Amino acid sequence: MVELPKFLSPNLLLKLLKSEKNHHSALQLFDAATLRHDYTHTPTVFLHILRRITSDPTLLPHLPRVVQTIRTLKTKCPEDVALTVFKAYAKNNKPNEALNLFQNMEQVFGCCPGIRSFNSLLNAFVESNEWDRAEKFFAYFEVVGVRPNLQSYNVLMKVLCKRRKFEKAKGLLKWIREVGMMPDKFTYGTLINGMVKSGDLCGALEVFDEMSEQGVMPDVMCYNMIIDGFFKKRDFLKANEMWERLLQGDSVYPNVVSYNVMISGLCKCGRFNEGLEIWERMKRNERKCDLFTYSSLIHGLCEAGNLDGAKRVYKEIVESGIRPDVVTCNAMLNGLCKAGKVDESFELWKDMDKYGSRNIVSYNIFLKGLLENGKVEEAVSLWEVLHETACNADSTTYGIFIHGLCKNGCLDKALRLLEEAEHRGSDVDAFAYSSMINALCKEGRLDEAAGVVNLMNRHGCKLNHHVCNAMIDGFIKHSKLDNAIEFFGEMGIKGCSPTIVSYNILIKGLCRAERYREVYDYIQEMLETGLKPDIITYSTLIDGLCQSNMVDAALRLWQLFLDTGFKPDVKMYNIVIHRLCSSGKMEKALDLYSMMRQRKYVNLVTHNTIMEGFYKVGHCEKASEIWDHISHDRLQPDIISYNITLKGLCSCGRVTDAIGFLDDALARGVLPTAITWNILVRAVILHGSSTSTLFQL
Repeated sequence: MVELPKFLSPNLLLKLLKSEKNHHSALQLFDAATLRHDYTHTPTVFLHILRRITSDPTLLPHLPRVVQTIRTLKTKCPEDVALTVFKAYAKNNKPNEALNLFQNMEQVFGCCPGIRSFNSLLNAFVESNEWDRAEKFFAYFEVVGVRPNLQSYNVLMKVLCKRRKFEKAKGLLKWIREVGMMPDKFTYGTLINGMVKSGDLCGALEVFDEMSEQGVMPDVMCYNMIIDGFFKKRDFLKANEMWERLLQGDSVYPNVVSYNVMISGLCKCGRFNEGLEIWERMKRNERKCDLFTYSSLIHGLCEAGNLDGAKRVYKEIVESGIRPDVVTCNAMLNGLCKAGKVDESFELWKDMDKYGSRNIVSYNIFLKGLLENGKVEEAVSLWEVLHETACNADSTTYGIFIHGLCKNGCLDKALRLLEEAEHRGSDVDAFAYSSMINALCKEGRLDEAAGVVNLMNRHGCKLNHHVCNAMIDGFIKHSKLDNAIEFFGEMGIKGCSPTIVSYNILIKGLCRAERYREVYDYIQEMLETGLKPDIITYSTLIDGLCQSNMVDAALRLWQLFLDTGFKPDVKMYNIVIHRLCSSGKMEKALDLYSMMRQRKYVNLVTHNTIMEGFYKVGHCEKASEIWDHISHDRLQPDIISYNITLKGLCSCGRVTDAIGFLDDALARGVLPTAITWNILVRAVILHGSSTSTLFQL
């Protein structure tokens, strides 16, 4: 029970309330005084306690009770008391409560609503996005003879901007001036903010310039909004222009928010050194950096791989006596983990514990970092520590841990973790299941993979294309093509219709098995479902037909591919050239090669492929021409190019020329491989010449 003085006056209670820093204790004092029969609250006391209640979200449920006390005691209050309640209702999206209070204002507070009350109710409708009610209520002003003031028009400006009616909003600026008022920085600021958020930066700049022309000086917030808008569009130049205007202004100066917007924006645009320069300028101008400044810099520098810069920023935080928050620590931890600095990560992890700056995101970052750096045992230990803390592993945590274990070849541990999640009733996301299934399929443990798919279904986790495609690919790679076909056929029933990738995987398997009748059927099915063959589809088919010595059919398909308007990539061209060369169709291969060179669409693989083809059919001179084309096309021959040439020349009995090419390779810094020496040694043995020269090399 709260003890109050024997003789209590409103002034004394007000002093007691003001001296009580805890809002809950202040409310208890107020309630105790309300029960006293020898005491009556004054409007000043009501205003104080209402302000305390509305500043603390946990006390808001007590608001109607205090309002009812005012009504019961029939206390005549000034409009300020009612406005405090209106603002609370507006802030907490309670327009109906605000309207009810407005309609009963005289009975509750003993005063009639003035223009400020009208504006507060208008704002309550706006904050709740009830724009139609807001516009109707604004029209009601005229009905009851209430003349809007500038604040009324500012609220109406907010309505128009939230509804993206910017032309009407600009018209409202003109209207305000016509009725004898002058729009202020809030009027213009609301319009600028709305246009920036909608992406109309040019329009926002026009309004910004109009402000100065009309004698309203833009405040720093207007600059900040436009700079931030340009950065969000990745327009560094325009953002920098606005920053320079801010620096050159006589009556406005950058604040902490300005610097934060610049630093964050520059980092997002990849201009990290310039971000550091702004940071240094901020310190020179004695603007106190906050944690947002630091975390933006650390995150940006880490993303850019500038770990030293990030560490320097973090060191300054610690030395300045600021306790790094969890966001800042997580950014630094993520940077260290990505750079493979495991020892430093552990040091930071200890500091984070000391600062109380760990959350589940921290554990997720550290687990991922440890597993990506092959520190499985350390990750397992961290997982055990996690279970002893107040942080609960979420679906992301399980996904990271299971994926990391699979990546490190710890399939059995990953399976046990999946069982643990099942036992605990913990959520496991599709990422975890996908990683597990993909790893099992690669290992050929297809029955277990199917079991995980069933587990996934049982827990209501929707099958995704990654899972289905992994299963199909696994069956095919382990010679279970019919199982792959069966699983493929069930995809639609399981709520995951095949994609072009699914069809490509299956078609590749069927081509390898030379089951072209079925390939044709699946292509027909694919077209009927609205899916169009892509480059991979055509590449798979052409490669499959060529491997089955159906080169003419492959060429017809190639022509069909070109006729449909597809533009093959260089990899696909190389596949066709390789198959033509393998089939001895050098004339057609040369035509395709010449066309590729003409279009400047060749790479070293192209040259190597056709050069090898000519050597195989004994056209050494033609192959030599291809060698010349390599340098003409501004490419550098690699050891594969040299090995093809050496083998080709040796097969033609030109061992001396081959050794000359070996000299050329060494001069260019291209180191021979075991294959190189094997080619030359066999040639020398077969042809019995230049042995001494070879040994000298």
